Amino acid sequence: MSHRSIRLLAAAVSLFAYPLSACHGAASSGAPESASTTTGAQAAMPTHVGTDPGHAGDGTALTPTGNDQLAAFAAGCFWGVEDAFRHVPGVVATAVGYAGGHTEHPTYEDVCTHTTGHAETVLVEFDPQKVTYDKLLKVFFTIHDPTEVNRQGPDVGSNYRSVIFFFSPDQQKAAEAAKTAKAHEEDAPIATQIVPISPFWKAEAYHQQYSERTGDHSCPLNAKLPTL
Repeated sequence: MSHRSIRLLAAAVSLFAYPLSACHGAASSGAPESASTTTGAQAAMPTHVGTDPGHAGDGTALTPTGNDQLAAFAAGCFWGVEDAFRHVPGVVATAVGYAGGHTEHPTYEDVCTHTTGHAETVLVEFDPQKVTYDKLLKVFFTIHDPTEVNRQGPDVGSNYRSVIFFFSPDQQKAAEAAKTAKAHEEDAPIATQIVPISPFWKAEAYHQQYSERTGDHSCPLNAKLPTL
């Protein structure tokens, strides 16, 4: 069975455990989860990883601390994507938000209409002395299916598209090389876009570090976190 066939089968199976919706069911109400749901997850939280990458805000300029660098990735539901990167040694801080769109000050509800052009994006601040950008690219291509167009598993819409937002020519070159290498492993075209970083609009507080705080790992990933 081809890689593509296996992934399509996995996506079909996941529909029974992860209901299809316009956006993530737990957050679609716009209300934060109950504090009582966070207790069981506290012990597993990588508390050494910060929550303020590049001093991100409402489309404000991004500035990493000291010799740190920034990276940004969209790979489907940003809850699971952020959770994955927070388990990578050398990652200093992460936050989820919206990038790549054509409107200002987007809300989650706006993005869920699939009309703003934004992708659910994870902003990563990392220490290049401890983890390379190439390693982050490897994580990115491991945790999602880059052959899917405007969707990821049961989540459908342009906000779930696969994107690498680069911050420098060196990052662009590395991303293109990684995409080419990944294409040799797949039997379907790679849909991942490689584009310069655009204004990053930090998502609402209840989305930040969602999987850590709630213990909810329902957003589908193609690899278990300990294998990254």
